[in-house]
Amino acid sequence: MNIYGIRAIYRFEMARTFRTLAQSIAAPVLTTSLYFIVFGKAIGGRMGEIDSIGYGAFIIPGLVMLNLLNESISNASFGIYMPKWAGTIYELLSAPVSWLEVLCGYVGAAATKSVLLGLLILGTARIFVPYQIAHPGWMIGFLLLTAVTFSLFGFIIGLWADSFQKLQVVPMLVVTPLTFLGGAFYSINMLPPPWQNITLFNPVVYLISGFRWSFYGVADVDVAISIGMTLGFLLVCLIYVWWVFKTGYKIRT
Repeated sequence: MNIYGIRAIYRFEMARTFRTLAQSIAAPVLTTSLYFIVFGKAIGGRMGEIDSIGYGAFIIPGLVMLNLLNESISNASFGIYMPKWAGTIYELLSAPVSWLEVLCGYVGAAATKSVLLGLLILGTARIFVPYQIAHPGWMIGFLLLTAVTFSLFGFIIGLWADSFQKLQVVPMLVVTPLTFLGGAFYSINMLPPPWQNITLFNPVVYLISGFRWSFYGVADVDVAISIGMTLGFLLVCLIYVWWVFKTGYKIRT
């Protein structure tokens, strides 16, 4: 394992984040603060409890997951797309680093940024809404697993995209709608029975449900299923990235 190669990629990507703090950190935290003000205070104060949890506290895991998914995908996809766009991807491919080491550098940096943002949002939420974390160890575990998995998914999008517009297609038109429809602001048990079954085809439901369980001990879906679905998606992404580097698809032409 080429530790120096991984560290070089990781440090380069992290340095890019610190050069754009307003865009990378401040903007998502400010946007989430507005969600807490509007939904947690203005609307949440007029709504009843969900599963014995105040509405403002109930939406915290969903809001964290919403930002975590978008930032993980955005950071990783932009990180690998830029070398393709600038033509420096060939230097990376000819360097003495394997596909796994390249992956560790880019995905590790993207996941680190996403986890830091998630923790900042949790800290910001404390200002607006009181909440407790029933299983802090599991909460950190879900946070890390989700950040790594969707950073890997974002890495795939960056390999696939051949324009800046395509980098935004999946996050804006697929991931964000699925998050809003995945129980970020409500429990799927509140839906009519037919829609509850349809919602189970939404993979984001399992992420939000498992993450909310780590906070309050309640979940719409069994926690073991949530973990299994996430690990399965992670494995599929790993296999796809291995195939891309093996065949050179979208990176050597």
